[in-house]
Amino acid sequence: MTVSARDMAAATPAGRDRYIDLLRAASLGTVIAGHWLMAAVSGDGIGNLLALLPPLQVLTWGLQVMPVFFFVGGFSHALSYRSLARRSDGRPVYAAFLRARLQRLLRPTLVFVLVWGAAALAVQLAGRGAGGLTGAALRLVTQPLWFIGIYLAMVAFTPPLLRLHERWGWGAFAALLAAAATVDALRFALALPYVEFLNFAFVWLAVHQLGFLRADGRITRRPALGLAAAGLAGAVLLVAYGPYPLSMVGMPGEKVSNMAPPTLALLCHGTWLVGAVQLAAGPATAWLRRPRVWRGVVAANGIAMTAFLWHLTAMLAVYGAQLALGLDLPAPATAAWWAQVPVRILLAAALTALLVAVFRRWEAPARPATTATTAPGSGPLAALGITLSLLGILGLSMTGLGGLLDGHSATLIALPVTAPLAIGMALAGWLLVERPGPARRVRLRG
Repeated sequence: MTVSARDMAAATPAGRDRYIDLLRAASLGTVIAGHWLMAAVSGDGIGNLLALLPPLQVLTWGLQVMPVFFFVGGFSHALSYRSLARRSDGRPVYAAFLRARLQRLLRPTLVFVLVWGAAALAVQLAGRGAGGLTGAALRLVTQPLWFIGIYLAMVAFTPPLLRLHERWGWGAFAALLAAAATVDALRFALALPYVEFLNFAFVWLAVHQLGFLRADGRITRRPALGLAAAGLAGAVLLVAYGPYPLSMVGMPGEKVSNMAPPTLALLCHGTWLVGAVQLAAGPATAWLRRPRVWRGVVAANGIAMTAFLWHLTAMLAVYGAQLALGLDLPAPATAAWWAQVPVRILLAAALTALLVAVFRRWEAPARPATTATTAPGSGPLAALGITLSLLGILGLSMTGLGGLLDGHSATLIALPVTAPLAIGMALAGWLLVERPGPARRVRLRG
C-alpha cells in the first residue's frame, strides 16, 4: 500500500532535517525550469537560448544547482550508511546500503529508458526519426541521465570516502579540491591528454564530501560564510582571468566546457552555492515547520525523480503539438518567441504532471524505507551491479536513442558503447543490485 504525502508528513520525526528535503526538491525543480527556459526550438532544430544570447549565461550561476543536489546526497548517504552499520550486528552492509539508496533511483530510470527505447525502436523500424524534431528528441531526451550515472558513483564511493571524512574532516574535502586544481593545471598548462576526465570524480566527490561535513554539523554559519565568499571569489577570478567560460552549463560548439568534464571553476561555483544555501538554513527551517508547507515538500520529494526524468518529454511534446497543429514556431529570442514562453512552460508543467501520475508508482516506496541486511559475499556482486548501472546510464546519456538499429556508438572511458549495449548494462546492473537479501530488515535514515 502506497503511503500518502499527508501521512508521511504527519509521521515525520521531530529530529529530521527538513531543510535537506527542501533543497533536494528545489534543486531538481530548478533544473527542470532551466531546461524548459533554455530550449530554443525552431524549424531548424533544437538550440540553446544561452548560446543565442550569451549575456544570459550569467543566469547559470543561479540555475546550475546540480552541486546542491550532490551536497544533499552526501548528507543523506552519510546518515543512511551510519544508521545501517549501527543496526547490522557487525555484518557486511555494503550491498544493503546500495540496494536501499538506489531502489527509488534505478527503478524509475529504467522504466523511462525502456519506454523511450521501445518508442525509438518503433519509430526507426517505421523508417522515421532520422531528422526533424523526432530525431532531435531521440538524441536529446537521454542527455540528462548523465547526472544519474554520476550520482550512482557517489553512492558507490560513500563508504570509503566516509571513512576518510571521519579521519580527516575538512582535510578530505581540501584534498579533493587540490586534486581538481591539479587536474586543470595538467590539462591547461601542460595539455596532458585525457587527464581532464578525472575531474568527473574529483569535482563531484568534493561537493558530495561537503554533505558529510553538513551531516556532522560542521558547516555552521562561519564556515558557510567562508565557503560562499571563497567559492564565489574563486569562480569569478577563474572565469575572468583563466581559460574558463562564463556559463556553468555546457554550450554547443564551445572549446572548453565547465560541465563536460567539470572544471575547478564549477567546483568553486558549487562551493559558493553550498555556503549560500547553508546560510539560509535557519529561516527556511522555521518556515518548514508549517504543516502545509512541509506537506508540499514531502509530496514534491515523492515525485521529484519522476518529474526530472520526464520533463524533457513533456517539453518536446508541447513543441511537437505546435508543429502538428500547423502553428508557427517563432525564431528563438524574438518578441513573439518570448511571448509564447509562459504558455509553453505552463503546458509543459501540466503534461509533466500527467506523466508523473502515470509513472510515479515506480518511484513511490510501498512501505517506509527499510532494507534487508546482506549475506557475506554479496558486496562484490552489488559493487559489480552499480558499476554496470552507472556505465550503462552514462553511456546512454552519450549515445542517445537515435541509433538503436544502425550501431551508432559513443566513447565511454576509451571504449565504444552503443545504445543497446548501454541499456543491457544498466538492466544487468539493476538486477544485481536488486538481488534479495535475508528476511531480517532494518530501518534506514536519510
